Amino acid sequence: MKRTVFLDKRKYRQILLHISIWTVFIIFNLLLPQSRYSNFISSRIVIFLLMNVVLFYINYLYLVDRLLLKKKTIAYVSFVIILLLAVTLISKELTSEFDLNHRMRPPSFHKNKVPLINTKLVGTFIFGFSLIITGTALKIYSEWNKNERNKKEIEAQKSATELSFLKNQLNPHFLFNSLNSIYSLTTKKSNDAPEAVITLSELMRYMLYETNNDFVPLNKELEYIQNYLKLQRLRIANNENVTLNIHGTISNQKIRPLLLISFIENAFKYGTDFKGNTEVKIEIYINDNKLQFNCINLIGDRKKDNDSSGIGLKNTKERLEFLYPNMHELVVEEEKDRFIVNLMLKLS
Repeated sequence: MKRTVFLDKRKYRQILLHISIWTVFIIFNLLLPQSRYSNFISSRIVIFLLMNVVLFYINYLYLVDRLLLKKKTIAYVSFVIILLLAVTLISKELTSEFDLNHRMRPPSFHKNKVPLINTKLVGTFIFGFSLIITGTALKIYSEWNKNERNKKEIEAQKSATELSFLKNQLNPHFLFNSLNSIYSLTTKKSNDAPEAVITLSELMRYMLYETNNDFVPLNKELEYIQNYLKLQRLRIANNENVTLNIHGTISNQKIRPLLLISFIENAFKYGTDFKGNTEVKIEIYINDNKLQFNCINLIGDRKKDNDSSGIGLKNTKERLEFLYPNMHELVVEEEKDRFIVNLMLKLS
């Protein structure tokens, strides 16, 4: 419903714009010297108006669409010249008839008068050309706006699809490993088993039910990350180098849901070396409406495969570009045997 109203508003603005153009055109013709010979709009002005309306909309509705926008420039220019010459010649005939009908004028009016027929024709040609330029500019601008809207809609749909993908899937290996770890805790009658079950439940509940809005509270997103790391530590034997530190004051800041998790998933996927040592260090700093996310992981011996690492770092970068245009700064680099992600983000 909102989309329909938005489209109607755009069409309404276009109609007003076209009405304004022709209002100016009519007023311009009424102010011409010859218009004072009629008590109302002369037949010449009406015909001249109709000619230029036809000229304008043939170019606006047909020539620009079928020729210029399809890069048939020579054909477009040829048709435009033919139309302009046709309008100019018709105008010449109208002007000749007008001069014939009004040749009986006071002598003082004709005194030292220089024939202006060529000037009139040139003026008619230039005026028609200005209408062509105006119509072409309006059409190109309209098409550009349309393409930009389509581009944004495609990006929005892509972002929504990616978010839906993130929300409705847990990495199968992570889920199975977490369940195996929980099972191992239960067989050992560990006191950590109940907490592990609750943590996994909270993780899944957040992903499935609390990320339906465009923005989520920052504290909820950080709790989700904390729960994710808790379960990762359960499955990792040597987890002393798996750390998460959050600095700063969290109040009512909001963030796009599941924005940081792809970086963290990627860190755990490639953060284990051939000896089984895992190193993933995450630092998050909050300062009012600014968030700094730093993630460092060991580059292990596993071959990098972006196609199977969540939506991949490439798609995460594209999602950031779409969701936080000019509101983020991302640096991803490799330094010796470490993979480093630094993200500066302006929060809502």
